[in-house]
Amino acid sequence: MAMRMHRWYAATAVALLLTGCGGAPESDSTTGKAAALTMEQVGQTLPDGEVMTGWKQSFQPTAVEMNRLYRSQACPIKGNAGCKNSRFFGAATFQRENPSASVTFQIVAYDSEQAAQSAYDVLWNGYYRNQASPVRQRAKPLKLGPIGDEHDARLGTAGFNGEPGAVTQTRVGTTLLWTMESAAHKGDIDEDSVRDLATMLAKRSQQAQNGNEPSAALND
Repeated sequence: MAMRMHRWYAATAVALLLTGCGGAPESDSTTGKAAALTMEQVGQTLPDGEVMTGWKQSFQPTAVEMNRLYRSQACPIKGNAGCKNSRFFGAATFQRENPSASVTFQIVAYDSEQAAQSAYDVLWNGYYRNQASPVRQRAKPLKLGPIGDEHDARLGTAGFNGEPGAVTQTRVGTTLLWTMESAAHKGDIDEDSVRDLATMLAKRSQQAQNGNEPSAALND
């Protein structure tokens, strides 16, 4: 339990830190046009309470211009590798009561698709793949299906008593997206819920890159 709480305190701290500081047809696709997003678009891409059915917003979705402080949050590896040519960072956190769970969404928006693609393996292999469990052998890869231009996901146990944790990383065009989910009891996170959260965020990023206001909601 201590390890699980430590990891999710860190994710929540990101959201706390941030709070301090249409013409084209909409699409349900998670791939398509790649376009650099503005800070406003990053904020719109993050889900809010209206689209997160069954979840309560813990911290207001917030987007900020990338700087040294936020690079240390988004790219917490040597030299903040993976944040080169990043422009904006965004995060939002939600809680669910029954069954109890927490999820944090993160976005890093780059100035080009090539920059996002170059950062993908650096961040997944260097940090995020281990966030589903402090012990890699306790996390298993998940197949999310056709989501984004590339993606990875792991579901594991984040605490000593089998408390589950899950992390997904997805690249959609010029953005890297993460969902980081934690629950108090074994079985309170399943593959379908992990997939649904990642798919919604990917759809919203693609809608923004298409020039539309993001509208994808959970369980659409």
